[in-house]
Amino acid sequence: MIFRQLFDKGSSTYTYLLADSDSREGVIIDPVKEQVDRDVSLIRELDLTIRIAVNTHCHADHITGTRLLREEIGSLSMISTASGAMADRYFDHGDVIRFGSHSLEVRATPGHTNGCSSLVLDNDVAVFTGDAVLIRGCGRTDFQEGDSRMLYKSVHEQIFTLPDSCLIFPAHDYKGRSYSTVGEEKKFNPRLSKSEEEFIGIMSQLNLSYPRMIDIAVPANLMCDYIGE
Repeated sequence: MIFRQLFDKGSSTYTYLLADSDSREGVIIDPVKEQVDRDVSLIRELDLTIRIAVNTHCHADHITGTRLLREEIGSLSMISTASGAMADRYFDHGDVIRFGSHSLEVRATPGHTNGCSSLVLDNDVAVFTGDAVLIRGCGRTDFQEGDSRMLYKSVHEQIFTLPDSCLIFPAHDYKGRSYSTVGEEKKFNPRLSKSEEEFIGIMSQLNLSYPRMIDIAVPANLMCDYIGE
């Protein structure tokens, strides 16, 4: 399988490019608008056909690149039905996104937002967790329908039930780390390794600053970046 983890420094966002080595058919996960030229260049260099551009949720820290990718390479945008966002196609819990001989199983993991989904690759080899699980952290729950209890249950029921060896690829990292494992996060995550009530208490006391891009990014992402057009 072809796999690339790409980074946007401005929003500390990871974009993932996955493709079948034989058919060259693939998907891109969480593309960032400012990085579309980079992504398209790589897709063309590798001679890939990217039919689907997936958003794990409606992001608050960057504008999605799915609209521009559709214009450049014809890929269709995809997001969960529960997100309430515009897209070419929608998925729900249990759906499977196929590309060549590979697949991504959709698992609903709400809590950071209502529409958060995690994508499990092939036979539990890896999971793309969006903002549900970060490396030694998790997405915040103080805006955009956030619900700490729901996030805890989502992670423990849908992600922490995967094999300990399953690789975790998050949508963000702010300390230069690239991936983790289910086993590591179950043991070392300072929030999600706690009891449910302890987790809720931790999340209620984070006192994080208001997201810089939220008032621009969320309206744009709800419209798949077609806002004002």
